[in-house]
Formats: sequence, structure tokens, C-alpha cells
Amino acid sequence: MKKCALITGASRGIGKAIAIQLAKDHSYHILINYSINTVAANATKDQIITEGGSAEVIQFNVQNKLEVSNKLMEWKENNPDDIVEVLVNNAGITKDNLLLWMSDSEWEDVVDVSLKGFYYVTNIILQDMIKLRKGRIINIASISGLKGNSGQTNYSAAKGGLIAASKSLSQEVARRGITVNAIAPGFIHSDMTKDLPEKEIKKFIPLRRFGTAEEVAHLVSFIASDKAAYITGEVININGGIYS
Repeated sequence: MKKCALITGASRGIGKAIAIQLAKDHSYHILINYSINTVAANATKDQIITEGGSAEVIQFNVQNKLEVSNKLMEWKENNPDDIVEVLVNNAGITKDNLLLWMSDSEWEDVVDVSLKGFYYVTNIILQDMIKLRKGRIINIASISGLKGNSGQTNYSAAKGGLIAASKSLSQEVARRGITVNAIAPGFIHSDMTKDLPEKEIKKFIPLRRFGTAEEVAHLVSFIASDKAAYITGEVININGGIYS
């Protein structure tokens, strides 16, 4: 029997860092979810294995209910003795625009990846956690979901909804020994922030720098550990001192 951790959107950036850290710290067999970038997903898997861990890739688009259901149920059928103890809902995208000029697809795609993705994946994984009376669900939100950000009404709505969902779900499953928390990163070096004017933004960050994906991953690793067993329903900021 393998104890597993499933990380959505784990081929690059914060998701990749989380996958690598959970393999190092907890010896989980890592399920690396990705949607499109097969090369990057396999690179993440190869790095984990090279460093002595265990991993596999699992491809599905989190906003596609049929894909999520088919791939996860297929994995469960092929691995009947393995259990997913940790689920990290990390998948997310940005399509920034002012609301006045925002297209339907810019709204729907951003909201659907975060919220439909959370619902479709969690709904399946939670079933076994309930039976086992054990589990960690960690949702990667954003400072935008707490304080909002001009040009990100869609992203703020998506991450704000994820925060609210985390709080509600935590109350539903606590008696089953399952914790649910949201982590809200600020400005983190990643593909999402590479085009931002970092020099100007840093002036408004008390620590005067962007965070790293590895720093977020260390926080996720702690929340996934037994040391965090009494933490649930929380939104944990990691933002260099910028608060809502």
C-alpha cells in the first residue's frame, strides 16, 4: 500500500515545488496532475525520482468533470490498495482584464479552473478520506482572494470563492479527522508573475522581495504534517507582510 499526495497543476511553479517537497518530507507517492504540458510534468516526476522519491503523472483538465472522473476512477481501479492522504488543489490560471472589457471566456475559464476544479477533484478524493477518517485538503488561494486587485475581478472571485469553500468544507469533515485549509500566497516568483513590474511592486512589500515557490511548498508541507493536525478552516498568508 502506498500513501499518496495528489497535487493539481503540478508540472511547474508552485505546484512543482509542492510536489517535490511533499516527496522529500513525507515520502508520499506523488500524483502529478497536469493538463497540457507533458514535458514539464515528466520533468517534475523525473526530478522526484532522481532525488529518491516516488511519483507518476496523471493528466486531466480540472474544469472538465468527465476527464476528472474518468482519470481518477481509473487510477483508483488500478491502485485499489493505495490511498490519497493529501490533496493539494493548486491548479489556477490568470486572464487579467478590467471587468468592463472582460470577455466571457476570461471570466469563466479563471473561475472554472479554481472552483469547478476544486469541486470535481475534491468530491472524488474526499470519499476515501471519509472512509479512512483521515486526510489533508490544502487549497492554494491568493492574496487577491482576500483583498482584491485591480484587473483581477475574475481571479479574486475565484480565489475568494475557494477560501469560502475551504472554510465551509472544514466544518463538514472535521469529525472525520480531515483538515481543510487555504494558503494565500502574495507575490511569488512564477510564470504568473514574470511579466509584473517587480521593482515597483517590491516597494509595497514590507520584506521588499517576492517570495519563492519553495517557501510556499514548505508551508504546505507543514500543513500536511501531523504537527498541523489541530489547524483547520484557516487561511494562512504567505506574502511578505502584505495583508488584507
